[in-house]
Amino acid sequence: MESAIIQPLKSKERTIIVDILRAWALLGVAIGNYVDYFSVGKPVKHAPDKISDILTLVNQYFFAAKSWTLLSILFGYGFAVLMNNIAQKGKNPILFFSKRMFWLFVLAFINSAFWFGDILKDYAFLGLVLLLFYQASAKTAFRTSILLLLIVPFVSAWLTAVSHYDNNKEMAKILPLYYSHNWMDVFVMNLRGTYLLEMVNPQYAITVHIVMFACMLLGFAAQRIGFFDRLPEFKKQLKRLFWISLAGAIIFNMLLKVAVSHELKLLKFFRPGYWVVLSTMLSIMSGICWLYISGKLKGFFYGLQFMGKMTLTNYMVQNVMATFLFLNVGFGWFNTKPYWFYVLAAVLVFVAQIFISKWWLNHYNYGPVEWIWRQLSYGKRLPIKKVKEIKA
Repeated sequence: MESAIIQPLKSKERTIIVDILRAWALLGVAIGNYVDYFSVGKPVKHAPDKISDILTLVNQYFFAAKSWTLLSILFGYGFAVLMNNIAQKGKNPILFFSKRMFWLFVLAFINSAFWFGDILKDYAFLGLVLLLFYQASAKTAFRTSILLLLIVPFVSAWLTAVSHYDNNKEMAKILPLYYSHNWMDVFVMNLRGTYLLEMVNPQYAITVHIVMFACMLLGFAAQRIGFFDRLPEFKKQLKRLFWISLAGAIIFNMLLKVAVSHELKLLKFFRPGYWVVLSTMLSIMSGICWLYISGKLKGFFYGLQFMGKMTLTNYMVQNVMATFLFLNVGFGWFNTKPYWFYVLAAVLVFVAQIFISKWWLNHYNYGPVEWIWRQLSYGKRLPIKKVKEIKA
C-alpha cells in the first residue's frame, strides 16, 4: 500500500498546465533574481541604453512580483492535491506535511546560503499555517483569501508609516562580504542578507506573507473546484477572468501612477501596489491557460512542462549559477554589466534548463532535489532511475 503512495505520478495523472505555469513563473524568478545583481554593490555608472530601458519596463510590468505570487497559487494547489492523496492512502496528512515542511526549511537554509532572496523558507512557514485550512471548503478558502487581499493596502500603508527600516542601510552592513573571494564569506553574507532583508524587514515579514498566504488559499480553492484539472469546462470563466484582471491591471496601474505623481494623501493610508501585481499576474496566468486549451504554442508549452516538473531543482540551480556568474567566487561580474546582460543571462540559463530537464526526466523519475526531498519526507529510499518497460 505504502509503495503506491510514493510512486511518481505518471504523465497522464499530472495536471500539465500546472507544470507549465510553474515553469513560466521560474522564468520570472530567474529574471527578477538576476537583475537584482544589477542594483546591488558599489555604484557603477552605465551608459544610456534603450534596450535596457525597454527590458526594465518589461520586467516591471510582466515579471516583478508576478512570479512569486503565481508560484504561491500553485503551492496552494499542490498542497490540496498532496493532502488529498495522503489522506486517501491512510496516512496522517498533518504529520506528513509538517515533516515535509521541516525538510523544506532545511533546503531553504541551503538555498539562502547562495541567494539572499530565498522564498522556500516562506513557503515552508506558510505551508504550516495552511494546515489550518486543509479541510476547508473552496468557498471558505476563497473568501478568506479575498479578505486578506482587501486589507493588504491598509497594512502596507500602516507599516510604511510606523517602520523606518532601511534596506540599503542594512545591506551596507554585509557589503564587504559580498566582494569576498571566500565561499564561507559568501554563505555568511547571503544568510545574513536573508535575515536582514526579509525576516526582520516589516514590509516583507508581514505584507509579503499576507499576500503569499492569500495566493495559496486561492490555489487551494482552485484545486477544490478542479479548476486546473477541468480547464475546458471553465473556458467561459477563464476568458472572463482574463479580461477582468487585464482591465483591473490597467486601471489600477493608471490610478496608482496618478496618485504617486500627485503625492495624494490617500497613499498614507492606502497603498494598493499589490492589487496591481495580482491583477497583472491573474491576467497572465489566465492568458496562458486560455492559450493552452486553445491548442496554441504547443511546442513552447511542451518544453515548459518538463521544466515545471523540476521546479525546486531548477530554482536552486538558478541561484547557484548566479553566485558563480556574479560574485568573486566565480566570474565576479557583480553590477558592472548593462541591465540587458542580466536579463539575457537569466533567459539563457532558463532555456538551458528546459533541455536539461527534458533529458533528465527521460532517464529519471524525479529531479535530483525533488528526489532528495521526497525521500526525506517519506523516510524511505526511492529509486530515481526509470525502469524501461519491456514490450511483449
